[in-house]
Amino acid sequence: MAQGLIEVERKFIPGPGTEERLQELGGTLEHRITFRDSYYDTPELSLMKADHWLRQREGSGWEFKCPVAAGVSGPHTEYLELTAEPAIVAQLCEVLGAEGLGAGGMTDALRSLGLQEVASFVTKRSAWKLVHFGAEEELPLRVDLDSADFGYTVGEVEVLVQEKADVPSALEKIHSLSSLLGVPTRETPPAKLIVYLQRFRPQDYDLLLEVNRSRERPQGTEHPDSSLG
Repeated sequence: MAQGLIEVERKFIPGPGTEERLQELGGTLEHRITFRDSYYDTPELSLMKADHWLRQREGSGWEFKCPVAAGVSGPHTEYLELTAEPAIVAQLCEVLGAEGLGAGGMTDALRSLGLQEVASFVTKRSAWKLVHFGAEEELPLRVDLDSADFGYTVGEVEVLVQEKADVPSALEKIHSLSSLLGVPTRETPPAKLIVYLQRFRPQDYDLLLEVNRSRERPQGTEHPDSSLG
């Protein structure tokens, strides 16, 4: 698999006092932004059924999230994040069992692999950084508070690490902050994309659940479990 960062993340439902609490804990509001996310898959949802998630974010480019075997169970997710287009194309070919597409970019890959847009929505985000909990440069701790244009609000505590060996330290920070924010121990709200599919593409949502019913479900499809942000 291509190299990338490992995203360790826990989702939660923010309350009206969440931002005030983040300030009390030494959090810094880095920015408030609005962006559109568009997600792509085959008509059969071959990527999502394999717990892989392809997204194009307005102003940021492409991202492909691939599952990482979690070393510690709990209400968090671990994904390898690929953002370089050549790495994404190579990984898409591997997941979909296709031949290499040469030097072609994402436009060629979408056409050749039969990928199409399956969801698109706008998110308003407040992005926070917790210096006290993520003082180490290699393990910054961030909190995103998202409100999607279809009426769903979710927060996520996230750490990006380079090695699996860094995951336990990241989880310790995530659980510590989650506790101080008053997040229930077993709270695992769904990701925005999952809620979008459930509301607007229920057949696709049901397909994901059906495919994974007889085995441990991917981090993104078990309702109300969490997944891609």
